[in-house]
This record gives sequence, C-alpha cells and structure tokens, in this order.
Amino acid sequence: MNPPASPAATAAPTTAPEAVNRDSYRAGMSRLPAAVNIVTSLGEEGRYGFTASAVCSVTDSPPTLLVCVNRSNQSHPAIASSRVLCVNTLAGPHHEELSMSFAGGVKTMDERFAGAGWTTLVTGAPVLSEAAVAFDCRVTQVASIGTHDVMFCEVLGLREGDASEGLVYFGRRFHHLT
Repeated sequence: MNPPASPAATAAPTTAPEAVNRDSYRAGMSRLPAAVNIVTSLGEEGRYGFTASAVCSVTDSPPTLLVCVNRSNQSHPAIASSRVLCVNTLAGPHHEELSMSFAGGVKTMDERFAGAGWTTLVTGAPVLSEAAVAFDCRVTQVASIGTHDVMFCEVLGLREGDASEGLVYFGRRFHHLT
C-alpha cells in the first residue's frame, strides 16, 4: 500500500519563473546593503584603486577575504600582476566624495589618490589613513566567473581606525551608520 502523496506532490504545476536577467539581478542587488570600500594596489605605473562593495570574509584561519574585481576595471592588471591589494573600508559621510572619485569618471589615479592621506603596511599597497579598517592582503587564489575575477586574499596586515561611523550602500544611495 502506498502512503498518501504529500501536498507538494499533488499541487498543480506552476509555470516556470522567468530567467533572471542582468537588470533584475542588479535591481535585487541594490537591495543588499554593503560596506563601501576602496580597493587599492600597486602596478608598474604606480598606485591603482577602485570603489567596491563586493567584499566579504571567507575564514579567520588563515584570515582571508573574498574580493570581486571586474576584469575590465583599470586596476585589474595591477592586482593580477602584483598579487597584492588593500581593502580600505570607508567611514562616514566625509568619505562619500572619495568613494565617488574612486568609482570612476574622468579623474586619473593620481587625482583620486590626491583626495586623501595614504600610507602602507606589509604589502606596499596603499592604505587609507582614515579608513575604518584596512586589510592588507596577498592574493592566493583567483576564480574567473562571468565578467569578474573572484580573488581570495590572505590578510597579512590589518589596521583599525578610530572611526565611530560607517558608510553603507543600499538602494543606490549612501547611508551612514553611527
């Protein structure tokens, strides 16, 4: 004797959902709050950097971050060749303009870096002096997915700032955490 069918097994078939396209995916991702970071590196022609929210922790043993970098980003070749980067987490409203500067536009790398004070830790990658926290990293693995390289980065140096605020991007706008 067969057991009765579960409600899910007897439910009327539903139509297949529409495929997720680029625009709907981007709209959905705009609803995912994320810390605002400036990822920096060194290249043959000097310092490079870009604004990124696609950064997250992987493990604390060894301390490792995941950083997604579009292969068309002008900083990508510097990171790929030097295998070092620093994730500089921005703090508060005073960093909005700096974030937008590193997001692209017409500014040169020299002009972007002129907007703040910088130092270094272990790898030589630029460290934002006023960052809420800076993770100085060595890229240990890279996986290519679609338009991006997913970089696994071992944290070799860390500096916590004294910021009492944070900067988050949500709904295509900056928000301040206190």
